[in-house]
Amino acid sequence: MSKFPKGFLWGGAVAANQVEGAYLEDGKGLTSVDLLPTGAKRWDVMKGKVEILKPVEGEFYPSHKAIDFYHRYKEDIALFAEMGFKALRISISWARIFPNGDDAAPNEAGLQFYDDLFDEMRKYDIEPVVTIAHFDVPVHLIEAYGSWRNRKLVQFFETYAKTIFARYQDKVKYWMTFNEINMLLHLPFVGAGLVFKEGEDELQIKYQAAHHQLVASALAVKAGHEIIPDAKIGCMLAAGTTYPYTSNPDDVAKAMERDRESFFFIDVQSRGKYPGYAKRFLKDNNLHIEMEENDEELLKEHTVDYIGFSYYSSRTTSTDPEILKDITDGNVFASVANPYLKASEWGWTIDPKGFRITANQLYDRYEKPLFVVENGLGAIDELNADGTIDDDYRIDYLKEHIAEMREAIEDGVDIIGYTSWGPIDIVSASTGEMKKRYGYIYVDRDNEGKGSLKRSKKKSFAWYKQVIASNGEQL
Repeated sequence: MSKFPKGFLWGGAVAANQVEGAYLEDGKGLTSVDLLPTGAKRWDVMKGKVEILKPVEGEFYPSHKAIDFYHRYKEDIALFAEMGFKALRISISWARIFPNGDDAAPNEAGLQFYDDLFDEMRKYDIEPVVTIAHFDVPVHLIEAYGSWRNRKLVQFFETYAKTIFARYQDKVKYWMTFNEINMLLHLPFVGAGLVFKEGEDELQIKYQAAHHQLVASALAVKAGHEIIPDAKIGCMLAAGTTYPYTSNPDDVAKAMERDRESFFFIDVQSRGKYPGYAKRFLKDNNLHIEMEENDEELLKEHTVDYIGFSYYSSRTTSTDPEILKDITDGNVFASVANPYLKASEWGWTIDPKGFRITANQLYDRYEKPLFVVENGLGAIDELNADGTIDDDYRIDYLKEHIAEMREAIEDGVDIIGYTSWGPIDIVSASTGEMKKRYGYIYVDRDNEGKGSLKRSKKKSFAWYKQVIASNGEQL
């Protein structure tokens, strides 16, 4: 049986806005995610269709309290350590460090919080893996500059990145610039704080904003390597191979185009230039990217050290209008139902083999180490009378995916580690629900924000502990 490499980084992954709460505490500014309500309006806000730049009375905003990790992180990290975590992926909230995004000086209370958090992780020999921007734009930057459509954000982001590199250079070795950078095209407000006015050319704005994020990412890589010479700075892709529904060449071509929509970002971050197909897409759609003189040189010279990616499901596409009627919209990436695969309670296709295919595809393309920084199953968990939770469906999902990851490593794919998504129940990024649970640890909180926030171990807690202890040999 093939094995996981020695020193493989097993752990879990969370995002500041989905766990911390304390949304205006200790000088933190309002951030884009703090404006995502639960319910039907959420999707319109996430897509940038409506401009609401301050909380509306009567709406429920799950990020405001989340699971109160801000005050409970010591308890949570002790539980992660009990499972044997080697790594924990977190994100830093930009608005905790620069409340407005363009402040002259950083907020010391925010910096100190992450200092304390990293110290707590280091106490248990847990390696921090830090995302610099995880769906997180200070609201002042949206109001004053139009967010990432404005070139000025490149400079603000570079200042932010340099500040945290300098502060945490002795504590953090693994960094990622933007979480799921390709999400900008699908949920522009979430991915880049973009809000569109009537009559604007949305595609033009999205690709210009994408260029600004790509330049900002390159500048962060440059700064990171200068300030922390042994740091590893990666990018992050919402990944998942697209299958053609049939062997009709039109279906195959469409599946390739779908994948390239996402690969575009990583092609630039990892290979250092706009690929030919992207240039053609821009030309065919009459899009003009405004670049500064040395942008292309920056992109070329400051490519990432590794490719971080999330994998939840594969996607399927077709050119047949009849087949396209059967689209699942449970995920941000709409997909034709794949007749060979089952789906989760939220309509996400469950495809462990697709995980291996995706990992091989990325490694073949970039020949750089990969880091699986999200993978997991969102499901409704029922508490037994004695307070235990039998989440065998989650164990089955993870077991099958980890087995396929092991096959990918046997294929020759270089994988640094695996941080499963939501090792503790957190607010769902897409729906804002708490009942869509991913964790090995149950948090007593419901969709309305009610509950004691008490933490309880699920059956999967002991299972994952065994997986880590055996370095993936005992699944």
